Amino acid sequence: MQINLTAVSFFNSQGFTLVLLPLLIFVARVCDVTLGTIRIIFVSRGQKILAPLVGFVEILIWLTAIGKIMQNLGNLYCYLAYAAGFAAGNFVGICIEEKLAMGVFLIRIITKKEAADLIAGLNSEGYGATSIAAQGSTGRVAIVYSVIKRGDLEQVLQIIKHFNPKAFYSIEDVRFVSRGVFPLRTTLPGKHFFSLFRRFRKGK
Repeated sequence: MQINLTAVSFFNSQGFTLVLLPLLIFVARVCDVTLGTIRIIFVSRGQKILAPLVGFVEILIWLTAIGKIMQNLGNLYCYLAYAAGFAAGNFVGICIEEKLAMGVFLIRIITKKEAADLIAGLNSEGYGATSIAAQGSTGRVAIVYSVIKRGDLEQVLQIIKHFNPKAFYSIEDVRFVSRGVFPLRTTLPGKHFFSLFRRFRKGK
């Protein structure tokens, strides 16, 4: 009985109400907004298993956070922690989204120079490339198209800058690709997601 009274007094203490409770709400909000960002990515990529699982955990955390808010309507610190957690969660979600690097890009390269060397450079690294001749505002140009995995974007940009630093290029998100030529690296759906959390555990 003494333990129960001690626990009750702790949860009713000023330190818990003003410090620990807002901190817990902040952490919960960061987690659920981050998971919401990841869920949206999985939905857009057609991950039919991972998206519902992440959504399930996300809504559980959200319900816990909003429940604590409703129990402490007069606590201004809880409101501030909730709002700050939402803002921080967006930042963390964007950072994780960049690390996951899921999806496929279409990169369009327009160059005045002969495109044969650029295409050969892309092919040597395992990337497919299709080129066409076109007419630009300053004369004839070559347009090179390549469909790449998002995680390979930095390497492809380095290849472009190596062969033609002045080339104009644009990058578009691709929803679905039926065929393509990619470097011989197997990547399972969600592999980056789980490897990211493994790195977090190792860092502890």
